[in-house]
Amino acid sequence: IDVYRLPGRAPATCLHLLYQLLRLDMKRPNQKLKLLYLMKILMQETDEAHPLSLAQLVEKLEGYGVEAERKSLYDDMEVLRVFGIDIEKTGSRNCVYYVGSRTFEVAELKLLVDAVQASKFITRKKSSDLIKKMESLASVYEAGTLQRQVYVSNRVKTMNESIYYNVDKLHTAIYDDKKISFRYTDWAVDFTAGARVKRQVRKNGRRYAVSPWALTWNNENYYLVGFDAAAGRIKHYRVDKMESIHISEEKRSGEEYFKNFDMALYSSRFFGMYGGMEERVDLKVENRLAGVMIDRFGESLSLRQEGEEHFLASVTVAVSPQFFSWLFGLGEGVELLGPIEIRRQYRHYLERVLKKYQ
Repeated sequence: IDVYRLPGRAPATCLHLLYQLLRLDMKRPNQKLKLLYLMKILMQETDEAHPLSLAQLVEKLEGYGVEAERKSLYDDMEVLRVFGIDIEKTGSRNCVYYVGSRTFEVAELKLLVDAVQASKFITRKKSSDLIKKMESLASVYEAGTLQRQVYVSNRVKTMNESIYYNVDKLHTAIYDDKKISFRYTDWAVDFTAGARVKRQVRKNGRRYAVSPWALTWNNENYYLVGFDAAAGRIKHYRVDKMESIHISEEKRSGEEYFKNFDMALYSSRFFGMYGGMEERVDLKVENRLAGVMIDRFGESLSLRQEGEEHFLASVTVAVSPQFFSWLFGLGEGVELLGPIEIRRQYRHYLERVLKKYQ
């Protein structure tokens, strides 16, 4: 500010005012940070069961090297209310203050924590990191209730730490409408090194080229659904098995395949997301298993009555050992009627399994 040009003020008066402001700043350091520290204290250290009085707020501000008068805190808290912080006050004479509602309620954070803990595709280390970040969304007292171990059967955490960044990179490629290339891997056991688990690349390390279109979470794993131009069809890949993902400058292809793409329908056809040729199969099902069929294929399932105890269902599936295993799990309640070739494949599958137990 050019003090000599302030209208209606003598230069000496302006200099004196500036001197007083500088002197005030030197006497009370960190005043510009007072509002931020006050918000931090209220958000981190208060809730309905743990309010703070004005005297306690002044004391905690001093811990950050900020001097504050009790009267000035009234104005500061009003500013925070206008900003959107839900600051509640209890009592009449000896008032105490706390943050009432937050972006996430504790019950909502617990649901998110449970989902992270139970998710197979998130590693243990990344699960811990995410939960610590979620704790910052609650008070220090409520955060302690979020450190809970969720035990879910048959869910082993993935060993691939890079999946967290793979998902982010794939979303970027989809948003930017670009193709990607990557190496695809499998887990293997190296018995020459004392049964050590290691990753090995498929196709001798040759890169896959795919147009990414969607990500889906199926059977506790993350999958990329994309278009393989070389094969001329839609394929899917487990994200935790992908490595060295590179986003190319080439525009995606396969848009015509995804104009009316139904992810739920696609997932229902691929058992455990294992590949296989899609076929229309006919099933004869006992009435008691109607719920199982609807859970698997959705309410759009076409059913026809067959006698008093059965119904016929015609569904499209990816024929694979996983489909046969699902079918076998339903026992005598389901019969695969056709096509004849698929029925023959199923019989051979059962015979090969039976030989193991002869």
